Amino acid sequence: MTIARCDGPTSRATGAGPIPRLVASDLDGTLLDTDGRVSDHTRTVWSGLGARGIETIVVTARPPRWLDHLAELVGAAGSPESTADDVGAHTLAICANGAFVYDLATRRVIEADGFTADEALAVVEHLRRRFPDAGAAVETERGMFRSAAYPDAHAGMPAHDAAVRDCELTALPPDVVVGKILLRDEAWRGDAFVEALTECLGGRGVLAYSGAAGLAEISAPGVTKAARLEAWCAERGVDANDVWAFGDMPNDIPMLTWAGRGVAVENAHDEVLAIADDTCGPHDADGVARYLERHLTLDCHP
Repeated sequence: MTIARCDGPTSRATGAGPIPRLVASDLDGTLLDTDGRVSDHTRTVWSGLGARGIETIVVTARPPRWLDHLAELVGAAGSPESTADDVGAHTLAICANGAFVYDLATRRVIEADGFTADEALAVVEHLRRRFPDAGAAVETERGMFRSAAYPDAHAGMPAHDAAVRDCELTALPPDVVVGKILLRDEAWRGDAFVEALTECLGGRGVLAYSGAAGLAEISAPGVTKAARLEAWCAERGVDANDVWAFGDMPNDIPMLTWAGRGVAVENAHDEVLAIADDTCGPHDADGVARYLERHLTLDCHP
């Protein structure tokens, strides 16, 4: 395998604005391809940013356990040139739509913001009055708790099942932090499900829809990718104008509108394309990486 090397960045190719201090990206449908993999080219470009003075952070709906095999994308962890002094050389990721900050080095959630067990149960019970056939599960800092009625598309995958506990939500440990409620009703599809659930949910939580049919992901009020990214940046003295963010689905919209430059991949949802400051190529063609090369004048070569 040929490994490319990135020299730069030197200047913006367009001349429109400064080089960012931070680049944030969604994973599925954005930085990863259709099969959920990162290409060699994207890995090289992304991992090389930290050594060039640009911090990186992945901001995803994925739960923590689905990030361990992607450790090379976190900070500058995948770059052979990275050191502890590089701007991007951290081991943290923002996941579960902003509910958790996860440290891949220790495989431990270090920050959590969400529902209490009782609050999550109350939301589920309310929604089930409108969607009686829906199954529910919750993502917590300890893994997933899945009710018997929840149609889990990932059941049977060893890496998934190892962190999943089957129990009714009335039996949740009282001290867990519920980062996301997952409600799935396979009789519903697309925007109709989102609209009906939004109306029913009201102000009890924040609804995120990331493309899976009949699946809704619900965070506690005020918990979003954008809110967590904003807090991350505030801790590091990074202004929103110094952030470039990439995404593809409606749950990315607050993050893209908060960032100084919000970029939608070509395959993004129409609502995302409508609000984006700019667009890049599709996720299956290294769209994010090629955008960064072009606009940051990165010289990537074998």
